Amino acid sequence: MLTYIIPFLILILVVVFIHEYGHYWFAKRYGVGVTDFSIGFGKELFGWNDKSGTRWKLCAIPLGGYVKFFGDRNVYSQSDHQEILDKYSEEEQKKLFTLKPLYQRTLIVFGGPLANFLLALVIFFSIYTFVGKDFTPAVINEVQKESPAMTGGLNNGDIILEIDGNKVKSIMEVSKFITMSTGDFIDFKVKRSYEELILKVKPIIVEGDDGLGNKINKRMVGIKLGAYNNKVNHVKLGPTKALYHAANEVYFVSISSLKYIGGMIVGKADTSQLGGPIRIAKISGQVATFGVLAFISMMAYISISLGLINLFPIPMLDGGHLMFYAFEKILGRPLTQKTQEGFFRIGMFLLLSLMFFTTFNDLKDLGLFN
Repeated sequence: MLTYIIPFLILILVVVFIHEYGHYWFAKRYGVGVTDFSIGFGKELFGWNDKSGTRWKLCAIPLGGYVKFFGDRNVYSQSDHQEILDKYSEEEQKKLFTLKPLYQRTLIVFGGPLANFLLALVIFFSIYTFVGKDFTPAVINEVQKESPAMTGGLNNGDIILEIDGNKVKSIMEVSKFITMSTGDFIDFKVKRSYEELILKVKPIIVEGDDGLGNKINKRMVGIKLGAYNNKVNHVKLGPTKALYHAANEVYFVSISSLKYIGGMIVGKADTSQLGGPIRIAKISGQVATFGVLAFISMMAYISISLGLINLFPIPMLDGGHLMFYAFEKILGRPLTQKTQEGFFRIGMFLLLSLMFFTTFNDLKDLGLFN
């Protein structure tokens, strides 16, 4: 059990701390008072006050965190505008988040997801710089009989150049691009002898292994790959190339995740793969057995996911606040307190529904409903 709990706690503590520090950094930059910086919710386990009066604390339920600003009524940064004007002095009002210009409030809120993307960028950059990146061309060694690949026209010896418009720079990327595809057909651009062909392959969904021993539904086309001329090309990158490939990875994962979520909404993506804290804890423990590099790589992907989720336009999330600010910009005034509270109730319902669904998937993955 500890082999799951400890890696999970390390993972959550890092990505949540980075997220909340993004809010904190911009808040301090613009002179906003910060009363609480919390990792986790519920009962405080331990904490301390810094010189500016901020309470830094670790709480009992490590499933998130928050930064509470001076004058907020709750951890969701709700406040009553008129109450603030009546309650606080002119000097105190300078520290109030809700009275800051719109662009400053927007940057403070966006700072959390931005910090998550930057963490992933730094991790990928460090890996590509100090460990290296694989650039081994992907060659099809075998097309399985009566497989989607054979039906689609792929042949032994084809060199895979692109999958769904994504350039295949490494044999390691083929499985990733197939897994992240969402359309009914996957477009393969291959080099065959001296010509380049674009072939459409309709994948099938099969129950397979995720490489960690977990059963998942995965897209399969029926090919076995090998290195071009049996030569592995793994190189350490200079700063410029490392930054480019790191940014490209963050972009690809973000776009692919959004496509997957869109696929779930329209009923084309497999919702059973959507997991919550229990599944993350299980996988983080499994990945940790492969070493520090694998664990840090997973941390980068979780950080991207946390950043994306928080940008969804759901009240109670950062994206919900950004949605309110968009309305404020259009209307020329903030939404009324009553309207915001109505949106927050909707947001609470959506988040609880999502939590219930992911927990059900997690428990099903553990075999409780089989």
